[in-house]
Amino acid sequence: MKLSSNDIRRWCRLLHRDISFLFSGMVLIYAISGLYMNHRDTINPHYSVTVTEYMLEDLPTQAEISREVVEDIMGDMGVTERYTKHYFPKPNNMKVFLKGGSSLEVDLTSGKAVYESLRRRPLVSTMTTLHYNPGEWWTWFADIFAIALITLTLTGLIMIKGNKCLWGRGGIELLIGIAIPIILLLFCK
Repeated sequence: MKLSSNDIRRWCRLLHRDISFLFSGMVLIYAISGLYMNHRDTINPHYSVTVTEYMLEDLPTQAEISREVVEDIMGDMGVTERYTKHYFPKPNNMKVFLKGGSSLEVDLTSGKAVYESLRRRPLVSTMTTLHYNPGEWWTWFADIFAIALITLTLTGLIMIKGNKCLWGRGGIELLIGIAIPIILLLFCK
């Protein structure tokens, strides 16, 4: 049985459609988490960071600071995370570590306190973790996904006929799509 070019294009359309539906969730996961990763210098993909400043009065001296005193200060500020430990990186400048990664810095002299609260981004953080290849099972799935993307590309190139196909406007767009990353790699280091 010989396949005509119309039969090949029809099979390409069917494959393209079904693979697109099957892996569209994965494309969205990589696209959304990829945006966060591309801008990780300005947006932390794993945590939402909130910084709050306070002015405190009647603070004890460095010599009077103990865990209980630190917890009292935290209570006055409304900080609910659990105390982990504290230390003094500079005289009269206390750094407090809190459960979950949050922290508190207090200048005992001026009364200025800076509370940095970390909240995990549940969905984006999990999606971003997939970019780091979390295990062997993921390697297999990512390899299947890569093969699916290659198949999508090849079927997309073949399934259209006429002046929009690979030998028309589609071919010009393909060349532009190949040229852009090469130009960026060569000239935008």
